[in-house]
Amino acid sequence: MKRVECIIKPFKLDDVKTALTDLGITGMTVSEVRGFGRQKGHTELYRGAEYQVDFIPKVKIDLVVAADQVGAVVAAVQKEACTGRIGDGKIFVSDIGQAVRIRTGEVGIDSL
Repeated sequence: MKRVECIIKPFKLDDVKTALTDLGITGMTVSEVRGFGRQKGHTELYRGAEYQVDFIPKVKIDLVVAADQVGAVVAAVQKEACTGRIGDGKIFVSDIGQAVRIRTGEVGIDSL
């Protein structure tokens, strides 16, 4: 099992969710997060006053999938979240040691 953590632009969430659902992914956790990378924020104008926005709003999607699905999941997220501009986000993949479905006690891939 692998954990796929995706940080994307908020307006791309529906496109990514649809692509993942089409792959058969049945569950995900979505969080609103804020941060910055190479872009280091940006400046905005409000009522004539310019101010610095250091942390850019993003959406984080957490998925745990079977190891053989990782390539398809990463490709789908990359395709749907890409705008070609700076700040499109990141995808992180890591190993999961164990997963347990609390209600039934199922473990491993059966718990997903």
